[in-house]
Amino acid sequence: MPDLSADALAAIVAQTADAFVFANPAGEIRIWNAAAARLFGYSAEEAVGRMVDLIIPEKLREAHWNGFRRAMGSGALRLEGRPTITRAQHKSGARLYVEMTFAVVRANDGAVLGSVAVARDATERYERERAQRSSGAT
Repeated sequence: MPDLSADALAAIVAQTADAFVFANPAGEIRIWNAAAARLFGYSAEEAVGRMVDLIIPEKLREAHWNGFRRAMGSGALRLEGRPTITRAQHKSGARLYVEMTFAVVRANDGAVLGSVAVARDATERYERERAQRSSGAT
């Protein structure tokens, strides 16, 4: 992999089409790209420095934090990069379904730096598939 400058890496994250959210080991948002702003409704200025609770529905927070603390402590994730559809909360209060992948981010020495989530809106697809299941359609 070619060596890239910090500016080049920042440009890659900023211009990625999917939402990119990096949180430190305490769960504080440190990176929030333009796609995350579009998806969740919060600007980077509103999101960076706040806890990831910002986008997690209240009823899912306990489970989130249990998994997050486990991942930060062990350096391992149950899903290990496999995408999952989960609920999220938009700034407006609207319910979102997002397809997310998660990764624990480590420094070169192995120290856990935090967690990155890459997300895209799956609300329309999820609701369409749920309607098909409930109607018995295949």
